[in-house]
Amino acid sequence: MEATAFSPASIGNLGIGFDILGQSFAGAGDRATVRRIQSGKVQVAAIRNAPVALPFDAEKNTAGAALIALREALKLPFGFEIELDKGIPFGSGMGGSAASCVAALVAANALLDTPLSAEQLYPHALAGEAVASGGRHGDNVGPMLLGGVVLATLDHLVKIPVLETWHSVLVHPDAVLETRRAREALKGAYAISDFVAQSANLALVLAGCQRGDANLVRAGLNDVLVEPRRAPLIEGFTRVKQAALDNHAMGGSISGAGPSVFAWFESRAEAEAAAPAMQAAFAEAGIASESFISPVNGPAAHVIA
Repeated sequence: MEATAFSPASIGNLGIGFDILGQSFAGAGDRATVRRIQSGKVQVAAIRNAPVALPFDAEKNTAGAALIALREALKLPFGFEIELDKGIPFGSGMGGSAASCVAALVAANALLDTPLSAEQLYPHALAGEAVASGGRHGDNVGPMLLGGVVLATLDHLVKIPVLETWHSVLVHPDAVLETRRAREALKGAYAISDFVAQSANLALVLAGCQRGDANLVRAGLNDVLVEPRRAPLIEGFTRVKQAALDNHAMGGSISGAGPSVFAWFESRAEAEAAAPAMQAAFAEAGIASESFISPVNGPAAHVIA
């Protein structure tokens, strides 16, 4: 028995929801083919299209760790063999490690005698993500499992309604910024007033999504906690963000740990007009880039074969 699943990329944090809010993103993604095997083990048989060497040791691989957690929790009498096809650039801030983990889980779930819901898969996705990020952060795996914008705490997944007309642009520069290095930049003290401002901004964005009110999103989509500390790690970031705002973005920030940059727009036409300007801003800093456009209400991971 085998199944193949695809998991889309994601925009972690969405600026104002550090580690708890994210969006799935149509286009780029990872595929995982999983087989049931008689051996009571999880093993990684192949990893294709990876620009860097990724671990074949299942315990150190996000997909492997997720399936180990699944197998142990369900006390399964069989094991899994995994083949991964990477489609998300390494160190891009597009949720590459999470996508492998979620694609493998969704494929393995299709092989279970009694498949689990996305919410039931979530703890195992967190276990896989922890291998790469060092913590159980749901802002990438949550949106991948449910699709669209998702509030992902340790114990809950909450899909946030978003207007179908809203679109996002993600611009990926030809640069790598590893998650652990980006987290190092966040060490140090923070002012209570900044926490209050960030909480207000998160509330405004969530309320704006619920109501379909772009003005509330515009008022809130501004990261005052993490972005100021990570922006210096991304050459050209300030210009790229300003280019998005100059082209009618509701707001924008760093995608995940970076270096990719995202922005939200009220229509696909606005997103398509802004993407070249955002790329041009990176070019002014001497950096090549590629852009992607997706509905904010992006797809969920799913079985493809």
